[in-house]
Parts: sequence; C-alpha cells; structure tokens
Amino acid sequence: MDANCRDWMSALPEELWDIPLTHLAIPGSHDAMSYCLDINSPLVRAESDVFRLLDGVFSCFTRPAIFRWATTQVGTESTTKQLCCHYVGKGVRTTKKLVPWVLRQDGPKFKQDKTIEEQLSMGIRYFDLRVAHKPNDSSSDLYFTHVIYTHVTVLETLESVAAWLEAHPKEIVILACSHFEGMDDKCHESFIWSLKKLFGSKLCPQKESALTLRSLWASGYQVILSYECQLAVRHQELWPPIPYWWANQRRAHGVMTYLDWHKDLGRPEGFFVSGLNLTADRCYIAKNQKESLRTLTYSNWEYLRTWLEEQLPGSDARSLNIIAGDFVGSLPLCSAVIALNQKLCWKNSSQMKKHY
Repeated sequence: MDANCRDWMSALPEELWDIPLTHLAIPGSHDAMSYCLDINSPLVRAESDVFRLLDGVFSCFTRPAIFRWATTQVGTESTTKQLCCHYVGKGVRTTKKLVPWVLRQDGPKFKQDKTIEEQLSMGIRYFDLRVAHKPNDSSSDLYFTHVIYTHVTVLETLESVAAWLEAHPKEIVILACSHFEGMDDKCHESFIWSLKKLFGSKLCPQKESALTLRSLWASGYQVILSYECQLAVRHQELWPPIPYWWANQRRAHGVMTYLDWHKDLGRPEGFFVSGLNLTADRCYIAKNQKESLRTLTYSNWEYLRTWLEEQLPGSDARSLNIIAGDFVGSLPLCSAVIALNQKLCWKNSSQMKKHY
C-alpha cells in the first residue's frame, strides 16, 4: 500500500487547495463492495426469470460464473469456503476436487482482501455503492448488491468509513448511493435518517458554494453524499446522482473510444465519473469458462493505463474528474489518477509565466 496515497488530499500542493473538487482528478472504486458478496444469497430482483430458473437448477455452474464476473474488487478466501459449502449443500460430494477448481477461477492472486477501509487508505475517494433490501427479510437491514447481495450490511460498512474519516480529518469522500432495490419511501427515510446521524456535521450540504479543499476543511465537511432517488430533494445534505460514463465494452479500445467520444461532447458542470471498467455479456461469459473479470481487466490494463496517463483534470471541456475502475487494490489506479493533479500545478505555473 502506497503510504503517500493514504492522505493524498491533504498532501496536495497548496496551490491546489482552492481548486474545486469537480476539477481535481479523484480515484474511484466501481462496485466498491463486491469484495464481500454472499455466494449463498438470492439473486437481486432485477435479474431475469430465465436466469433465476437456471440459478435454481444449475447453481453449480451459475454461482462460480457470478463469482468470477460480479466480483469487481477482489476475491476472498472466505468466499472460496462459501462456494464449497454451497455446492456441498446442493449435493456435490467432490469437495476436495472442488476447492482447487474454485481457486483456479481467479488465479494465484485470488486470496486478496481489500475492505472499504483499505480502499480508503489506498487513496480511493469515490465509492459506487449499490444499496438494496433483501426479499423476504423481516429486518430493516440493508445490503450492497451486484447480481447477489453482500454478507455485510450497509450501515456497519459506513460506520467503518466514518471511523476512518475521524482519523483522517482532511480527506474528503464521495459516496454515491444508488439502485435501492426493494426499498419503499419508509425504508428510504429511515436510511437517510441513519446516514445523517452517522456522519452528522461531516455531511456537506448541496448549497455549499465553494467546493474546494480549503473551504471544506474550514467547515469540517468530509462527506459528499449522492443519493439517486427523488426523495433526496427533501434533504439538503443529499446530492443528486453523479453521471457515470459507462462504456459497456469488453476491450480497452472500446472503453477508450467511448470515453473520448464523451470528452468531445464536453464535460458536465459538476462531478462526473469516467469508468475504466470492462463489461462482458453473458454470451461471452458462457463461452469463456476459464476467464473472469479479473483476467479480462488485467489483460487490458496497460492499454487503459497509457490512455489514463494522457488525461488532464481541470475546467477544460475535455478534462476528467472522477476516474473509477475495478480491482483497485492490485492495479495502480490510485497513484496514476492522483498523479494527474500535478498537471494542474504545471498549468498554473505556465499561466503565471505568461502573465509576467
């Protein structure tokens, strides 16, 4: 873990303290909580009836596929045990053969585990958080989702974020809550109340006019909370949805072409996310049993990194802001994105020389 990224915002040159956060380069985590998916949980409601039927009958095939392609941050040793127990529960007896087979699905780096606190310490400051209430769950607990549900709840995770922020008072995070499957108005209001209670005075209100590091530090604001629901307009602490440029492409070339097309159209006025994440459709997944989202991402990373290093933050129409990716723990996304801010210093220096 790069110690220089742990408090990178407070370590930025003072000349960048008065630049709006919307003009800085900020590292983000796509599907940030997919490292702790519960392989035994039901599918999310949005999944098709056909896939639901297949999962019910052929879970020994669908669950490994879900694990390989829905995990966008890491695979964990605990998830391996979940998979094996899942198959045993389904009547699969060859557990000893199953364990190495499961381990092979993501290669030798399978046992990594980057929690949300570790992602924060690596420099991630934007989190893509997909929230839902489980079907047939009588409790008020909420979970994160990506095809299936996590085994940790939303509030216990955000409590960890709040604790981390206490120890790093000059770091600002952007939490983008979305999806909200299975949540009615009452559930939303209860969740929003819990968020206000948890983060309290750290929540930056929408009306804040100066979104610079210097002004946020002076006000004690550390959390920008985006909430993708119409109910958010009732609460000044909640920000509107943040646009996410998602290419829906399987190769780096497709992602870069899509992002360049968006850049040509001009950047949004506020926060926005450029997604460096790759996507494979189910036809490709079915035909490529030995591949995973991890292997796909790793094989395309050098092309994506080359493109990334050429980008510029700032206020220009073609500039970037938040840049999110997958497997942020094992790929040097954070350091590459943070380094882009140095270009703002060079730009300011060049403008000053022209002025004089």
